[in-house]
Amino acid sequence: MDQARKDALTLGWNTVEIEVKNGIIKLETRRSGPMKCIWGIPAMIKRLLTCRPLFLLTVLCISVLPAGGFARAAAGDSAALLEPELLEGPFVGTDEIIFTVRSVGKDGHWYANFGYWSSNADRMMYGRDGSRLCALNLRTGQRRDILNDEGGTIRDPHVHYDGEKILFSYRKTGSIYFHLYEINADGTHLRQLTDGAFDDLEPIYLPDGGIMFCSSRCKRWVNCWFTQVAVLYRCDADGGNMRILSANIEQDNTPWMLPDGRVLYTRWEYVDRSRVQYHHLWSMNPDGTGQMIYYGNMHPKTVMIDAKPIPGTGAVVSVFSPGHGRREHAGAITIVNPKRGPDELSYARTLNRKDEFRFRDPYPLSADCILAAHARDIVLMNGQGRTRTIHSLGAEHKDYWLHEPRPLRRRKREPVIPSRTSTGSKTGRLILADVTHGRNMAGVKRGQIKKLLVMETLPKPINHSGTMEPISLGGTFTLPRILGTVPVEPDGSAYMELPALRSLFFVALDENDLSVKRMQSFLTVMPGEVTSCAGCHENRTDAARDKPGATLMAMRRQPSKIEPIAGIPEVFDFPRDIQPILDKHCTACHNYDKREGGLVLTGDRSPIYSHSYVTLLGRYVSHGKDAVGNLPPRRIGASASRLMKLIDGSHYQAKLSAREIDYVRYWIESGAPYAGTYAALGTGMINLQGRDGDLFVKKSEAMARRCASCHPKEFPVHLELRYNLTRPEQSLVLLAPLAEEAGGYALCKSKSSGPGDSNDVGVFIDTDDPDYQEVLADIYDLKDDLDRRKRFDMPDFRPDEHYVREMKKYGILPADCNPNTDPLDAYALDRAYWKSLWYHPTN
Repeated sequence: MDQARKDALTLGWNTVEIEVKNGIIKLETRRSGPMKCIWGIPAMIKRLLTCRPLFLLTVLCISVLPAGGFARAAAGDSAALLEPELLEGPFVGTDEIIFTVRSVGKDGHWYANFGYWSSNADRMMYGRDGSRLCALNLRTGQRRDILNDEGGTIRDPHVHYDGEKILFSYRKTGSIYFHLYEINADGTHLRQLTDGAFDDLEPIYLPDGGIMFCSSRCKRWVNCWFTQVAVLYRCDADGGNMRILSANIEQDNTPWMLPDGRVLYTRWEYVDRSRVQYHHLWSMNPDGTGQMIYYGNMHPKTVMIDAKPIPGTGAVVSVFSPGHGRREHAGAITIVNPKRGPDELSYARTLNRKDEFRFRDPYPLSADCILAAHARDIVLMNGQGRTRTIHSLGAEHKDYWLHEPRPLRRRKREPVIPSRTSTGSKTGRLILADVTHGRNMAGVKRGQIKKLLVMETLPKPINHSGTMEPISLGGTFTLPRILGTVPVEPDGSAYMELPALRSLFFVALDENDLSVKRMQSFLTVMPGEVTSCAGCHENRTDAARDKPGATLMAMRRQPSKIEPIAGIPEVFDFPRDIQPILDKHCTACHNYDKREGGLVLTGDRSPIYSHSYVTLLGRYVSHGKDAVGNLPPRRIGASASRLMKLIDGSHYQAKLSAREIDYVRYWIESGAPYAGTYAALGTGMINLQGRDGDLFVKKSEAMARRCASCHPKEFPVHLELRYNLTRPEQSLVLLAPLAEEAGGYALCKSKSSGPGDSNDVGVFIDTDDPDYQEVLADIYDLKDDLDRRKRFDMPDFRPDEHYVREMKKYGILPADCNPNTDPLDAYALDRAYWKSLWYHPTN
């Protein structure tokens, strides 16, 4: 018997043991750390060249391997063969994996990779042309192209249950839109399933034979960016019978089937809370019913996306993309076990190094074998986060990445959940067991909440900013619509009928109609759906609280219909609805001449808002200010706003009527918006806020001479309150340094004298000062600029070309509408747009 000879070769993080015994050559890899790459390690070459027996043995071993394993490397790309234990283990029944090759999107946000820029319809968000749908043979290393389009983009492949067809999203050469296509796995019989002037993305096959996908057919834009929204839809296998499943006004992403027949997906939302913190995992039934948090949502930060169930474990693997997310969904591979509910942070475990956020598109074959993409590589990751590369793009493809690796094989259908919808109904029903039951309801007793204010957060037909202006100042990004109220019974229960497929949220009101608690999220009911919740942000593992008696009080009657609030606008507009109240009751004392308490409540225009609006939002109205979710009771809204105590009749002569108090209260509960129309977006604003401060000050030589010595960095007053673009002489930057004898406030003193000095004088002695006149002229230039631009509350205001373009696309305006001459009522257009999105019952 031959004596066994053994040698070892370290390849990066792996040790390859080569053993010759009884004429049999055996190669075995032993992992000693996180695996990086099997082939092409310089250390391997050096080791081989310095050890002749090992070199000859390796050449012998390579000579009997299938040629394809290295043929691809010679051509630029590289592939590594899998060991038999993998092919007969997690990859059993899998000869090939599929994936796509394409360039990355042009925007850094995870969602902004389709459609066009809001202010430039020729600026496309997808990457450069050229893309392929490929298959890699795991036994030979050979790669084949299933579909190659040098002028298009291919993304989001999904393998059919029979393993013979592939569904994907495809932007063909010459098109700017992604649509759904299907192709046989051998590259034959390419067929288009959807069409139109919208994008269809991230499709999956459903066990009932349908298809679920994300689509921009929802006709809305990201509330805090310049790109379009896509939400969940479904259609039949041929693309017909298309219907919307989500009323989200922000992004839905990456639906995927769970083993129990539900669909797991990512939902981004921010109602009364931060726009960059809440994009977590949700689930729904394939008919859109049962929308429920799966993991996250109560905990800010991290985009949880591309989640898929791990076979046989009850857990899922997901990308946790840090912060507000990264391009192409890049992040850390994380295992989430939901068995302790959606809020248990300790049940999320990151596999890879915590500072490595470049993994994408995980596909779990087992708990210890996960396919994933990593820039130009496809890798396998084990349960300890160690990786090995099984396919790489060559250096000549430096502008392209590999995406969405999936095994090409048959798989079992998930159970079909029967539909719980009724397409002939335009409403659904909600049962609330106890509104006082929740995690952050300290001090709220049963019986204190008398009704629920039902509101709808409204989608945007266009958007031009990453912040809130001019809809609000640091508060809501969207316009809420007041639908009305429903009663809450003494035991805390409520039973109501709600309009289907609308983005609804609640505000709990006390006996004075003041807010006790805000939902800070939204819910949707599908047509005919009956759903329920146990409380108000209760622990999701809780059941409804025990109550005396067998039935909730609200269930002893028919469901409540929403009762409209008489005489109250559905959507508030500050200049139209609130400023007249201030003019009637407040401006006699709070004007530029009297300025009692240092406050000015006149409606004079500032660069973006009005002076009264900025003043109230600064200290007198609590509207959330882009905060975290689930705030304590009475923290935001009318009950937390000082303004309500100043209009209750106790503040001097301010005695408002009941109707006027209602106006102010419901304006605050609506998020205290400034503009009441989305046509205001991107119009009528002069942005003076630069990276280094006030741009007006930076450019003004006169202010540099007269103001910089005391204010080298910033002025001690909000930028919006410094300039009056209605009456420039009333600008605070002129009144504060102007002597009292000349009609100023003399708040700023000349450096030539100290405080209290008898010679103490203002910076400007009178209005004849040349520097005063120079600053005044500059502010008049701003006024003239605004008068040309027009703000939404100014005579002859017209929506801009981009708003009109989208309204034509949505069918709200006729295609031949002339935006310069045809009459355009922005408020009426908004209402028509929102109404066009309402669900219309079908037989």
